[in-house]
Amino acid sequence: MKSKSTETPSLTTASFTELIRELLVRVGEDPGREGLADTPERVQRAWEFLTRGHQEDPESILRGALFSVDYDEMVIVTDIEMFSLCEHHMLPFFGKVHVAYIPAGKVIGLSKIPRLVDCFARRLQVQERLTTEIAGAIQQAVRPLGVGVVIEARHLCMMMRGVEKQHSAAVTSAMQGAFRTSKRTRDEFLSLIHNRMNGSM
Repeated sequence: MKSKSTETPSLTTASFTELIRELLVRVGEDPGREGLADTPERVQRAWEFLTRGHQEDPESILRGALFSVDYDEMVIVTDIEMFSLCEHHMLPFFGKVHVAYIPAGKVIGLSKIPRLVDCFARRLQVQERLTTEIAGAIQQAVRPLGVGVVIEARHLCMMMRGVEKQHSAAVTSAMQGAFRTSKRTRDEFLSLIHNRMNGSM
């Protein structure tokens, strides 16, 4: 008697484009019609772009952009545009990321912080984890006195389906070091981004 295989079938047995064609059939469409004939290839290219963060290393992004400085005041980068995909429904969520840290001898090249945000955002995500991953990567890279990250985002899984609340926004924060232990530091950061948060979405 043959033993039953416990191996999970690999999705690579069907190409990405074949899976998209099957999806189109499942929703009642004809994947052969003119408007959809090239859609599977377009979807594959789009998904490769939207999830490229899974192949990127956040440490390598920051490693080559650390500079020694004699500066210990707050560094803030606000209004970083963010686009991601919710891992629960694979629908987009998007918004703004605000990052602050207090250097302890080293700073990050300013252009690398948006790149770090993209690295984590271009994955299947939840907003809460995205927030803590950004903060954790900065903490690990430069060992600052503290780091704070706030994300405000709108989720299409709420806007297009379910409760269908088009004007709802979710706000998450991650505070480490001085941003967690010092109310004054935390309040300074939050007050500096407060007006932007009220008018940016």
